[in-house]
Amino acid sequence: MNAASGKVMNDGGKKSFKLMIVDDSNIMRRRIERSNQFDELELVGTAGNGLEAIEMFKKMDPDVVTMDLTMPQMDGIECISKLVVMKPAVRILVISALADKATAVEAMEKGANGFLNKPFTDRQLNEAIADLMR
Repeated sequence: MNAASGKVMNDGGKKSFKLMIVDDSNIMRRRIERSNQFDELELVGTAGNGLEAIEMFKKMDPDVVTMDLTMPQMDGIECISKLVVMKPAVRILVISALADKATAVEAMEKGANGFLNKPFTDRQLNEAIADLMR
């Protein structure tokens, strides 16, 4: 047990993941943030479009990213491509109202690791994030 944090350490230390939320909707960013049920997942930043996401990614170096697809200035597909070039090991969960299969396939081809359709439940979101962190 770590006295400083009060968390039980396993295998010599609990793995910690840094999370970045990218969505042009402030309501959706807050919803994803509130539904995070993982002690090992620390929110390091939120971005409202792909350009903001790239700048924040360089500074915060997140391990897990939730990514909307339809955003101003730079969409999620282009942003995914750029993030994967900067950090090939990044885990990206696309969260989008665009439910067509072609869009999901394109996102996965660019480097996304999962796809969750809006609207979603907190349980669906947390299960999708848990899959990414495995």
